[in-house]
Amino acid sequence: MRLGEVERLRGELAEFVADVFGSLPRRDQRRWGECYLRGLMLDGRRKSIQPMAERLPDGNMQALQQFVNQSPWEWTPVRRRIAERLCQVIRPEVWVVDDVSFPKCGSASVGVARQYCGALGKRANCQVAVSVHAATDTASCPLEWELFLPEEWTTDPRRQRAGVPDETGHVSKTFLALGLLDRLAAQGLRVPVIVGDAGYGRSVSFRIALETRGWSYVMAVDPKEIARLAAAEPQQSDYAGLGPPTLPRYREPARPLTAFIDASTPLREVSWRQGSKGTMTSRFAVIEVRPSGKEATRTAQEQAGGRSQWDGVLPLRTLLVEQREDASEPTGYWMSNLPATSPIADLVRWAKMRWRIEHDYRELKHGLGLDHFEGRTWRGWHHHVTLVTAAQAFLTLRRLDPKAQTPA
Repeated sequence: MRLGEVERLRGELAEFVADVFGSLPRRDQRRWGECYLRGLMLDGRRKSIQPMAERLPDGNMQALQQFVNQSPWEWTPVRRRIAERLCQVIRPEVWVVDDVSFPKCGSASVGVARQYCGALGKRANCQVAVSVHAATDTASCPLEWELFLPEEWTTDPRRQRAGVPDETGHVSKTFLALGLLDRLAAQGLRVPVIVGDAGYGRSVSFRIALETRGWSYVMAVDPKEIARLAAAEPQQSDYAGLGPPTLPRYREPARPLTAFIDASTPLREVSWRQGSKGTMTSRFAVIEVRPSGKEATRTAQEQAGGRSQWDGVLPLRTLLVEQREDASEPTGYWMSNLPATSPIADLVRWAKMRWRIEHDYRELKHGLGLDHFEGRTWRGWHHHVTLVTAAQAFLTLRRLDPKAQTPA
């Protein structure tokens, strides 16, 4: 936005800031929060503190630096209020779990390490953050964030310099995602269908954790995952009279998901949204399977009260497979704990709704400076992503408000 457009929004923005930053104890903190949001929305190549302060009529670099990097305001209540407002208006069909990377040159920024960087498509020096987004076909916005700490940061002296809390250590991205989902659910928000790419869906333990919480999901999975047909039944051998009784077991070996679709599999053509080049359509199959890896088997035994109590039956799950007409092999696999009788159009739409998150990241990075933060501390990073989230939430709510006059 140009300066005049941002200035015309100051009244609306002030009301938004008074609401979502109402937990900040001091008036000057809320004032600099509103100033920072205007800087993020204002046109400019860099959205770090110094260039934003220079572009803003009331910009003060020292005050903004102190507000973002040193001021001890809590970001959790701010994100909580943003999530409440967004979910009331967007009414999300799905929550999408994902992660995003921030390439870095030095080694002092909190959480930076040589790891896979999605922004560059290779291993590189970067930070990685896990996020949860509310999404529908027409709108989306992040609700929660957490910074991933690589294992080398467990005992690294940089922890103290970056202000990493003592209780915060290295855990997997799926564990961080579960923590974010738990935090959002604890706010009393309705948990819709959980969606994620194969980075999360390939973790059977992550899917099981969602199931134990009573949540539905449609997760992309690795086609190498093994399963059995729904009709497969375990057999129990006759007891020979010596040793413990034999346990039920499947006679046929489990097969990779790629073996569940062939030329005879019925495929249905499904359209899921209107794209820039027309309606997006492809062919899909819905198949009931029994995931059969070690984690799935161990969980089934535990839920039955132990290995000796288990009847050998693995639970049914719904497999969604995409095979485009111009492709010789399937191009996508998703696993869901929703029944196979669910409308296929819904399953496909939810599976494909992750595209909204790419839209989020594009706006957050290119438009609002998500990856432009130059501070190095744990507190500063969380303050910055909270402020960027607030800026996108304000713009999203305004776009969805029929009374708002969006500047051209």
